[in-house]
Amino acid sequence: MRLTDKEGELAVRIARDVVDHVVKGDETPEYENLPDIFYEKMGAFVTLEKHPQKELRGCIGIPYPIYPLIEALIEAAEGAALHDPRFPPVRPEELNNLIVEVSILTPPIKLDVKDRKELPKYIKIGEDGLIVKRGFYQGLLLPQVAVEEKWDPTTFLSYTCWKAGLPGDCWLDKDTEIYKFTAVIFAEEKPYGKIKRRKLL
Repeated sequence: MRLTDKEGELAVRIARDVVDHVVKGDETPEYENLPDIFYEKMGAFVTLEKHPQKELRGCIGIPYPIYPLIEALIEAAEGAALHDPRFPPVRPEELNNLIVEVSILTPPIKLDVKDRKELPKYIKIGEDGLIVKRGFYQGLLLPQVAVEEKWDPTTFLSYTCWKAGLPGDCWLDKDTEIYKFTAVIFAEEKPYGKIKRRKLL
């Protein structure tokens, strides 16, 4: 994905700005005169992590390229701060101890494999993220999750099924849709600190 380090850094700064504003009860700022890529439709996730514990504090995103990147970033940042159902809303006093990470996604590609047992061979740990869909159920795990948890492709598939609220072996069923995507990831090294492109492996 073509995204320069400066554009990635700007994406994180925007996400941080949105988080700070909504947590303090202020209106989301308007952003103008951004690089062209911010007006292209892309999926994006914003992850908040406690520092230095490295504990998840919120993660929300837009998996599909249905909004311009700037809109996806704003919605994801506000969601991660206030609307992740796994956590209470972030409080103002937490802001100085949070790391902001942004993942910008490629469009998901459906994995059509005749022999479902062959699916793990098509998944590259450290590069691919996964989406599992079946009926109204859907689960997504970002590429960095499999690396952090030291999963192999089969385990990654199982956990994505569980994330969707489905049995861990549902990926073997032909009625379950499996998609993969890649992401470029930028994150603060420390709260309000330097921003770097994250390499998974």
